Amino acid sequence: MPESAPLIGLGAGKKKVSVDLDHDSPHVLMSAGAGGGKSTILRCITCQFIHNGALAYVLDFKRISHTWARGVPGVTYCRDIAEIHDALVHLAQEGRRRLALAERLDDDVLDREPWRVGPRLVILLEKVNATMAQLKRYWAKIRESGDPKTSPAVDALAEILFMGRQVRLHVLLIAQSATARAIGGPEMRENFSTRILVRYTLNAWRMLVPQVSPIPMPNEHPGRAQVVTGDRAHETQVLNLSNAEAREWAMSGVHSKAKTSPTLQKPPAPATDLDAGSQPPVLPGPAPEPTPATASDVLAEAWRTTPPAQASELPPAHTPAADPDDALIGLRKAHQDHLPTITLAALRYARANDPDFPDPVDKRGAELLYRVGDLKKWARNRPRAASGTTDLD
Repeated sequence: MPESAPLIGLGAGKKKVSVDLDHDSPHVLMSAGAGGGKSTILRCITCQFIHNGALAYVLDFKRISHTWARGVPGVTYCRDIAEIHDALVHLAQEGRRRLALAERLDDDVLDREPWRVGPRLVILLEKVNATMAQLKRYWAKIRESGDPKTSPAVDALAEILFMGRQVRLHVLLIAQSATARAIGGPEMRENFSTRILVRYTLNAWRMLVPQVSPIPMPNEHPGRAQVVTGDRAHETQVLNLSNAEAREWAMSGVHSKAKTSPTLQKPPAPATDLDAGSQPPVLPGPAPEPTPATASDVLAEAWRTTPPAQASELPPAHTPAADPDDALIGLRKAHQDHLPTITLAALRYARANDPDFPDPVDKRGAELLYRVGDLKKWARNRPRAASGTTDLD
């Protein structure tokens, strides 16, 4: 199958059924009742993307839906709500970086060499009904005075869905009940022009694909689904790979053949409408083949710096003392400049729950200020979580 069009299954007459994320639909929505095989179908689609060199972000609030992907090169597995929150925010920042880069490239260049904006990023979002509710509760718990009321992660997902396919960010979303409220609004649901329905009710069909009539009767045969693209439904016997087979296929492709890390280079000179301070983070250099798994290190390195779009929004830094450890800073600045491995959410959580967290020594408006040295000492001596968990665990 083409790199951008993984096989979903076989239709009538053994005709191949697939979705081309570069032409048919940049995102895929799957709706199914309990036991409908949602995770199996998305597992088979995702492992094909990874095999061909894509990077995958598995946002699995259930924690056990895609154990096959753990430790696979090119996969970032997020298993708790803090990790999912941070991943969505970072992915939206990466999308904005890619949009800025795409603006400086000719359309013809993007059509011929789409990899210039970066490797394909596939975001597998499990159990969206529960995940969206948990993201809202999580933000309500950690937000401070002056922070937006809406969860930045929910806004980030909406931003990713509205981004064009040229930025090569693709959301594969699983919902037991894909209501407009669960996904974030009817306008967000319209970004999924390809929808896969399994064991659906008549109400679910009328809600998700009202343009297709007459409504085909649900088929209880195992692995039987309706793949709807545009105004056509294709009854499909879906591909069925076991966890071991999906893992083997994912690990036998481009990532396993990568011998070296991608070359880093500075981005092209910005266009005249971008000032010198708005250059994006360092980009992976162009290559004739899809970017290998180690490109995830490039994205991680870019995320350790403040996104250009937000740099001008940060409050002015406190005047540092002669000794940098005596400087007074807020938690946001501490995360950006001194503790990049600890997320802002984890710092806020520790402030509220860790008795050893340092006391503030000053205030700037509503923001509490801390000595850099005190925060570094706390970070060095804080209890370490068990392997495979996050600070919030």
